[in-house]
Amino acid sequence: MRALLVLAFIFAALPLRAEEVIVGLSQNRVSLTVNFEGSEILIFGAVRRELALPEDSTLDVIVAIEGPPQQATIWRKARRAGIWVNTEGQEVRAAPSFYAVASTGPLSEILSADADLTHRISTRLAIFEARTGVDRADPAAFTEALIRIREAEGLYQQREGTVDLQRDTLFSTRLTLPKTIVEGSYAARIFLVRDGDVIDEFETFIDVRKAVLERWLTNLAYDQPFLYGLLALFLAVFFGWGASALFRLLRN
Repeated sequence: MRALLVLAFIFAALPLRAEEVIVGLSQNRVSLTVNFEGSEILIFGAVRRELALPEDSTLDVIVAIEGPPQQATIWRKARRAGIWVNTEGQEVRAAPSFYAVASTGPLSEILSADADLTHRISTRLAIFEARTGVDRADPAAFTEALIRIREAEGLYQQREGTVDLQRDTLFSTRLTLPKTIVEGSYAARIFLVRDGDVIDEFETFIDVRKAVLERWLTNLAYDQPFLYGLLALFLAVFFGWGASALFRLLRN
């Protein structure tokens, strides 16, 4: 009996979650086929409340999708003897291969710096820098260069103001995975933000995999390159002979 009273006291002392985010995705699995041209993901959800809707604060929603981390090296070019060459480099140990963030408004206005630092939501903070080059005058410039390059490739996306929030309850947005994405588990994180602070967070995953045939061919090319070459040669001869035989048949 005493144990039950202690548990009741502990639960009563816990802060009440006034608002909680509930999320759904249009698809949790993406197959990379030969003709894959990208995939659009619909993220939708609702806010469940235990208390009345606050009237003196603003609610916002942020959605972030992060691909598997990859190592990257960013080079600074300089002109030497009339030729552009790599002069300085900066390593990044864990840069997301894909990163997209959508929000109800500009991140600088709806998210506090402390909350961003804690949850690493903005693209800049989602990248873990390896500051091995202590002699670099401005190591952050290399990270900014990486962001610009991948934004141009569609691998990094910042879509401020694209989350539609209705009556502070229902929300939805669409994010596109480009055709150049890599295999792996993509984390989809949804943040409920009030007055700049994250009050709730939901995380789910999108599984991106090559289709069966594509995966088999990729593994064969890397693990058994000789057999892969023989298969490619056989297919070339077979289809070449087949096309020639069909052409002769049509002529007759």
